[in-house]
Amino acid sequence: MFTSLLARAVSRVQRTALDVHDDERGDVPGWVLITLMTAGLVVVIWAVAGPALAGLFEQAISRVSGF
Repeated sequence: MFTSLLARAVSRVQRTALDVHDDERGDVPGWVLITLMTAGLVVVIWAVAGPALAGLFEQAISRVSGF
C-alpha cells in the first residue's frame, strides 16, 4: 500500500514538473514586446526628465562645491 501511494506521488510530481517545464518556455513575442516597451518608456522618460535632472545635478554640485 505504501509503495503504491509513493509511486502515485512520484508520478504526480513528474507530471507537474513536466507541465511546469512546458509552461516555462514562455511566449517569446510577448517578452520581446515587453522588453521593447520598457526600453521605449525609458527613452521617453529620459528625454522628458533628462534636462531637469541635469539642471538639478548641476545645482546640487554647485551648492556642495561652493561655486
